[in-house]
Amino acid sequence: MIVAFSVAPLGSGESVSPAVADAVRVVRDSGLPYRLTSMFTELEGEWDECMDVVRRACDAVAAHGERVSLVLKADIRPGHSGELTAKVERVERLLDEKER
Repeated sequence: MIVAFSVAPLGSGESVSPAVADAVRVVRDSGLPYRLTSMFTELEGEWDECMDVVRRACDAVAAHGERVSLVLKADIRPGHSGELTAKVERVERLLDEKER
């Protein structure tokens, strides 16, 4: 499964960068494949693994504010792995073919 999530504290001031860094540290330390973008963190693994990382990322962010906001989107596709990069590669390949 691939999980795209965004987690941020509410009530902690204008910048959420320190809280996001703590959340990303949890993701990085999990050992699961991930990609950080400006709006979301994408994570790939089994259901229980991903949900545990998301929960722990929320816990890390909770230390920075009174409330936590979580946005989560999941692509649940049993039996597939490596899709974090493969999905993008398939689209890039189609774009390259179209430009020829």
